[in-house]
Amino acid sequence: MSFGDILEDVGGMGKFQILHVVLLVLPTFFSPSHNMLQNFVAVVPDHHCRVHLGVNGSVNATPGTLTREELLRVLIPLDGDGRPEKCRVYSSPQWHLLDTNATGLNATEAETRACTQGWEYDDSKFKATIVTEWDLVCEWKSLKRISQSIYMAGLLIGALVLGRLSDKFGRRMLLRCSYFLIAVSGTCSAFSPSYPSFCFWRFLCGVAHSGIILNAISLNVEWIPTKFRTPASMVSGYVYTFGQLLLAGMAYGINDWRWLQFTASAPYFAFFLYSWWFPESARWLILNNKEEAALKEVHRVAKLNGKVAEGQKLTAVILKSTVVDELLITKHKRSVLDLYRTPIMCKITCCTMLVWFATSFAYYGLAIDLQGFGVNIYLIQLVFGAVDIPAKALGFLSMSLIGRRFTQGCTLILAGCVILVNICVPKELQALRTSIAAIGKGCLSAAFSCCYLHSSELYPTVVRQTGMGVVSTMARVGAMIAPIVRMTGDYVSFLPLAIYGGVAVVAGAAAFFLPETRNAALPETIEEIENRALKDAAKDKESKANEVLLQETHISLMKQTV
Repeated sequence: MSFGDILEDVGGMGKFQILHVVLLVLPTFFSPSHNMLQNFVAVVPDHHCRVHLGVNGSVNATPGTLTREELLRVLIPLDGDGRPEKCRVYSSPQWHLLDTNATGLNATEAETRACTQGWEYDDSKFKATIVTEWDLVCEWKSLKRISQSIYMAGLLIGALVLGRLSDKFGRRMLLRCSYFLIAVSGTCSAFSPSYPSFCFWRFLCGVAHSGIILNAISLNVEWIPTKFRTPASMVSGYVYTFGQLLLAGMAYGINDWRWLQFTASAPYFAFFLYSWWFPESARWLILNNKEEAALKEVHRVAKLNGKVAEGQKLTAVILKSTVVDELLITKHKRSVLDLYRTPIMCKITCCTMLVWFATSFAYYGLAIDLQGFGVNIYLIQLVFGAVDIPAKALGFLSMSLIGRRFTQGCTLILAGCVILVNICVPKELQALRTSIAAIGKGCLSAAFSCCYLHSSELYPTVVRQTGMGVVSTMARVGAMIAPIVRMTGDYVSFLPLAIYGGVAVVAGAAAFFLPETRNAALPETIEEIENRALKDAAKDKESKANEVLLQETHISLMKQTV
């Protein structure tokens, strides 16, 4: 008897499991509100240097009837689009420019200097953002994207640290702590007095968010019967998708970054309170020699599912016997080096690392700079969220009917090509550029869904958790680097898209070197992986030999006919 059989005996996908999934998935609605919050709290509104009457004492001679437009004309040069420069002012007023018939000095001929009195921002669309709060423009504009990289670094550190702590102290306790940490750090970041403190609290938000993801998945998987895990995973994926739509609505209704940040964080206080209801993973308790505590949790689940009699038949000895194989695996746990010791495992690890890195890298490269498309950012957030619905459905059908390798490779290559095509589309065709980007983002969402399933089926049981930890770390690295690569666009406008698209295409090609796992049993050992690869190679060789034989036979028959 396996632990899955015990779950079936005490109710299968019963009342407890349904409530458990709902409560664990509910916070996923707010995951995009933290991952993609940068699109709205760091919007850069139209701006120019702040100017005053009496600058350098020379403007005192300005007539009192001078309009604001005239004041800007004599104090601020124009850019290539005929709009006031964002980062420069004239060193001295250019009075001759008030004469519309004059052909006086232009911005390139007159002496200019950097802004010294701050900036004025257009607050007609956004009441306040971190950009307007701390003047993250001109020479400080890179700080805007660095704040998102700091958040992504928090996700990386959280994945590395909280995963290990979860194995040591339990899923439930780490999940509670993560809920509380993101609620507190998110609230503190909403009321940060300075940019450094904002980055610090956002970093902690990233750490906490990783803890929520890791432990919610573990609790979900370890309390749900095997045949219901895929549907539960799909539910979680679609809740995240609808969370992107929720973010668009929240941002549209709240145009002050502090209150938007607070609104995205406050619900986690409620999640923290009801998380005390969650039972600890019985599997984790048994593997840590806490059979009596595990039995108590199983009895509780049986009672909630109306299977009290079946629950009473179980004992601590029976529970422990269900995870004997897992105990042996835990006892003989392999290291990260085992992922590279054999040729096949090394190929699998290198290719999956590249696939995860590229998927996350390109995904966040597109998703965290909505303002760059030049259209309404609320609308594009809705479009980017909605496109995931059919994309994930098609990806699931492709994985089920054609195969994981084909789906993984094709979605990445298609996404990369779409991103590269967008380089050639003129910026004036904003609707077309947005539509093409939405297709690319949908392909990357499908690729993400495939990553989790394909990789978990590629790695053998003895190193599955280790392998998944390595590849998910690469995904965090990709997400962390993506905003920094965006800064290269300040020097070469098409370079960020070229890098995102190129990396995706290369990773898609690498995915075709991975083994196909559709309808294949999960491997248990590294030796099984190697033997399976040798058998597949032998089959391919035999198939090619048969093809050659058929061709020779066909040629021979043709000659006889002639």
